[in-house]
Amino acid sequence: MDLSASAPQPLPLPLPLASELAIQSLFPLALGSAQLRLDPLDLAVMLQEILNLRGAAGGNPDPACAWTGDLHGQGQLHRHPAFGELCRLVERHALAYLQRIGFELSAVSLHVQRCWPVVSEPGQVVGRHHHPTAHLSAVVYLNGDGSGASGCLRLYPPRAINELVPGLAVGHGGPIRQDSHFNAPWAEVAPRAGLVVFFPAAVDHGVGANDDDDRRFSVSFDFVLTSPLAEQGPRSSAEYLPPHPSLWRPVVLEDGDVVV
Repeated sequence: MDLSASAPQPLPLPLPLASELAIQSLFPLALGSAQLRLDPLDLAVMLQEILNLRGAAGGNPDPACAWTGDLHGQGQLHRHPAFGELCRLVERHALAYLQRIGFELSAVSLHVQRCWPVVSEPGQVVGRHHHPTAHLSAVVYLNGDGSGASGCLRLYPPRAINELVPGLAVGHGGPIRQDSHFNAPWAEVAPRAGLVVFFPAAVDHGVGANDDDDRRFSVSFDFVLTSPLAEQGPRSSAEYLPPHPSLWRPVVLEDGDVVV
């Protein structure tokens, strides 16, 4: 198969002609963001509902870790009436994110897999992790002033490719300055009320310590991409996308079935 005829080819890099050395960043991670306008009354209801869902729990389960609802049976906020408008806003921006990074929306279906609240008390963190069962992740901050005092979202590079010698960028007295943009250990996003950010779910991320005096509230989303239904677009399947979930059939045991 001649792929060159069907796929557009990227243009060569427009490198500068100056005699001084120039460095360009390649293969950027697509971090999406938008500032949502949250109705104050809706926001108050959501905050109270999150506290109701958390109940007496304080950590996850370690008291030094923020409480994340998905690990406590609260991973379906997208079905909760109090979060309906918030979910609609995030879903619309999620589709815009896909479009902006090159997806043909008619050739995919996007699904909310999970949606859960996160509550961080002063001093609590969220450890480094990623979401292996999802494709696109998002987080909406319900409070925060943009200073980062309540704990920044940290996005970790998949591999420190610019350290040249594996391990040098870790530090410990190595030859690479810790302020190097090309060898930064992570990138940070400061919480701000109404801010929503999107990033690939496979990217390792975590949250720094909440050094503020108040709780930090956020809502996280996991999205999954599948092929669309046949009537929804020109193509009903793609090589690496699962079929639309409406075509799936659960396998269940019936009376008399024996599994050996």
